[in-house]
Amino acid sequence: MNEEIQFILDTAKEAMDSAIKHLEKQFVNIRAGKASPAMLGSVMVSYYGAQTPLSQVANVNTPDGRTITVQPWEKKMLQEIEKGIQIANLGFNPMNNGDTIIINVPPLTEERRRDLAKQAKAEAEDAKIGVRSARKDANNDIKKLDEVSEDLKKNAEVDVQHLTDKYVKKIDDLFDNKEKEIMTV
Repeated sequence: MNEEIQFILDTAKEAMDSAIKHLEKQFVNIRAGKASPAMLGSVMVSYYGAQTPLSQVANVNTPDGRTITVQPWEKKMLQEIEKGIQIANLGFNPMNNGDTIIINVPPLTEERRRDLAKQAKAEAEDAKIGVRSARKDANNDIKKLDEVSEDLKKNAEVDVQHLTDKYVKKIDDLFDNKEKEIMTV
């Protein structure tokens, strides 16, 4: 196979891989009823005037499936952490006991589960758009090649389509698993 075509295919594969990685990251943020430290992944706190991720100023643990505990490394950070969790607007009500912050994760209602499933579906669709965009870019790059025969170009476009189909199936599988996780009570 032509080196230019191989480069185009590799570039398309990288772009599709990054769409999958982004989707997986988004799915982690969609909670499925069980408490997880990742739920607080987007929380930023003011640490000596700088916005800092929560994970860099405290230990975040889940002692059970319904509770998240946040143990700051410096006691004076308790109020800042509490404020950061409220500002993040995750729907949690943090309780400060003087040493740690405790968050009770309420069980999801049926309606909320459906909303989360819709949100997951939208994220999956965005990932598919990213994959299709990578396919379009690759096909455009293939068409621009001058020193390559038409047969090689056609074969390369078929390869790009196979790659696209593989990644779209991967996205569908990820979504199906996430939907099952969300809808399981």
